[in-house]
Amino acid sequence: MKRVIGTDEAPAAVGAYSQATTNGSLLFTAGQIPLTPDGELLDDEDIATQTTQSLDNVMAILDAEGADASDVLKVTVFLGDIDDFDEMNETYATYFGDEPPARSAVEVGNLPKGVGVEIEAIADVSDE
Repeated sequence: MKRVIGTDEAPAAVGAYSQATTNGSLLFTAGQIPLTPDGELLDDEDIATQTTQSLDNVMAILDAEGADASDVLKVTVFLGDIDDFDEMNETYATYFGDEPPARSAVEVGNLPKGVGVEIEAIADVSDE
């Protein structure tokens, strides 16, 4: 059965979606952009800063369900410019240890609110 997850430690949904959903085994986050929990958009910051905020949002959502970076199975990174990959990757790597999750990184035409990066994750939240 689907259950909606929400936390004040990540920005509120700005549309018809939830911060995350789970079926008790897998957790799916919505794409997280560099928007602070208090609503400050970091669209003018460098990709490292935008990546940090986006991943901080993902981690806050995971934490709300008692999970952390080690539970993440798959991440998708959407970049406004693939030339930002190396800078994003350097920051991204600091969030995951020696066994990082599977990941896709793709360049897209546009991202919400004109940001440079959006990140979503799938995590294992089962008790096993």
